[in-house]
Amino acid sequence: MSTSANALVNTSTLLQAAAELAQIAARTAMQWYGGNAAVEIKGDGSPVTIADREAERIAREWLAARFPDDGVLGEEFGESNPNARRRWILDPIDGTKAFVRGVPLWGTLIACCEGDTVLAGAACYPAVNEWIAAAPGEGCWWNGSRAHVSRVDALARATVLTTDDRFLERPHRAVPWRSLTSRADVVRTWGDCYGYLLVATGRAEVMVDDIVNPWDAAAMYPLVTEAGGVFTSWKGRDTAFGGDVIATNAGVADAVRAILGERDSERLP
Repeated sequence: MSTSANALVNTSTLLQAAAELAQIAARTAMQWYGGNAAVEIKGDGSPVTIADREAERIAREWLAARFPDDGVLGEEFGESNPNARRRWILDPIDGTKAFVRGVPLWGTLIACCEGDTVLAGAACYPAVNEWIAAAPGEGCWWNGSRAHVSRVDALARATVLTTDDRFLERPHRAVPWRSLTSRADVVRTWGDCYGYLLVATGRAEVMVDDIVNPWDAAAMYPLVTEAGGVFTSWKGRDTAFGGDVIATNAGVADAVRAILGERDSERLP
């Protein structure tokens, strides 16, 4: 693809590319799922396997062949072409801890962005045979059909999810979190990227993450918003790059953020 053509790719094409790449990279990772892939611990304490690295390597090769002028930011191999107008953000296995234990709730995440604007996002969950993709104005597509958040409009009927509740060690967030969960119908830690899939497809109403990296959240933003949901930081910013996430359907969005929301002046202890 030439430089000029590369710059003029439309949203529909980016959506299709993100969906295809998520499935390609997920199939690569799937080769090691349920096996005995050796686990290494990275400098930040998180695990990594050959599956993570090979899936990202395949994704980077695919992008280099089709979008050579674009930048890439991946969890395993960092950033390339950082001055590019457009970049792809990759998480080859979101939920590596689940992956290495044979738990199927992991996925491969792909996002295409210009600055902090997400142009397309996709996720593939090969162990449960699900994929989902979305782009602004193009809708959210789950296994080829339109996806929609639920119509639940009361916390008493809501399912509330989080990746990991160890943030409860911090009173600043523990108190409002307990207030929220005490009002919910169901509270679970079906977390990582699978929680966002459940919100976008109407099987849960709230997904909360205390700390996220760009590769954790970028793909999730259009999936939730194009399905009719609301995706913000804990401070209420409409962004995938706030460092934390509250994702909800529309019906309980205001109530959840009234309980969990933080002001810009607030800081974690």
